[in-house]
Amino acid sequence: MNVALLGKKIGMTQVFDDNNRLVPVTVIEAGPCPVTQIKSSEKDGYDAVQIGFRPQKEHRLSKAALGHFKKAGVEPVAELQEFRTNGNVELSLGDVLTVEKFESGQKIDVIGTSKGRGFQGVVKRYGFAGGPASHGSMFHRRGGSYGMCQWPGHVIKGKKMPGHMGDVRRTVQNLEIVKVIAEKNLILVKGSIPGSRGSLVTVRTAVKTKKAQA
Repeated sequence: MNVALLGKKIGMTQVFDDNNRLVPVTVIEAGPCPVTQIKSSEKDGYDAVQIGFRPQKEHRLSKAALGHFKKAGVEPVAELQEFRTNGNVELSLGDVLTVEKFESGQKIDVIGTSKGRGFQGVVKRYGFAGGPASHGSMFHRRGGSYGMCQWPGHVIKGKKMPGHMGDVRRTVQNLEIVKVIAEKNLILVKGSIPGSRGSLVTVRTAVKTKKAQA
């Protein structure tokens, strides 16, 4: 199983590395994440580990959720997420995963939900150049012609047009860990990650893609 944690994006700052170079980093508060359930292919049809994040008050949870946490022997949490495994898991219910699973220099993937931008035009959404900015053109930030004439007589699917922008799940791969502050449950990652401050993110060991393996 690849090491994975749930966390919260704190924000961005900059630190000096060992070579005295200024590095922009994103601060992530990752864990502690208790193991709330271990699924097996014999019982559940697939192998997975479920972990939680962010303590939650009991009165805000249903009786079913409280029973789920009681069975695992952990305190109630607000977020739950599953991670598939190959069946060989050296974990048990109630174990707590922390940032000590990671180390400086390690490559990780960060998954989050990008900031929502609302309804946007083609210039901001796709980077269209637009028309002349001078007076009289009457064509500044439009998308131009969208449809066809008599045949086929409709707009082709996938045409870049104005619409909702952002608020989608995005994965940034192969980010480098600059520093791990275990006593504060913090990971400093080089570069930026999706989402606004305070948003939920998933941190996992970098997954090799087919292109990288080739």
